[in-house]
Amino acid sequence: MNILDAEALCRQLAEQIRPHVTPATALVGIYTGGLWLAERLHKELGINPPLGAIDVSFYRDDYGSKGLHAKPQRTEIPFSVESAHIILVDDVLYTGRTTRAALNGLFDFGRPARIELAVLVDRGSRELPIAARYCAHTLPDALPRDQNLELQRDEAGKLTLELTQLA
Repeated sequence: MNILDAEALCRQLAEQIRPHVTPATALVGIYTGGLWLAERLHKELGINPPLGAIDVSFYRDDYGSKGLHAKPQRTEIPFSVESAHIILVDDVLYTGRTTRAALNGLFDFGRPARIELAVLVDRGSRELPIAARYCAHTLPDALPRDQNLELQRDEAGKLTLELTQLA
């Protein structure tokens, strides 16, 4: 079920970020939805450093109990992380655990001057003290744990936010 206009939220998020972009600002998208969003923002904002992509599979705190994600991706950070201003991009902020894992991964590449978090939707129910600096939409009520909200992209590149029931 499509519950929010993802395309409008992308534009809104870009406008929140735009005044804070400098020539040294770099974006890193978290696979998969966060990378799709980061690609859109990178183009919309005209950011110069190449776009980075990070897979947090090996940094998750539940890796030992759940095992490896079915399709791990290659982390690519094509710029120097050392002393960089990085905006970490994800589609949905929920427990904060994916963000924590991404931070751990980024620090393997160096010590950034600053990392800010940009998300399309904050769905609440944080388990870790993590907050987004840029957020297009905050859900007024936390979704039940058996529901998942994630960004989808069709063949034409159109983004939609889908609410699904977990098994």
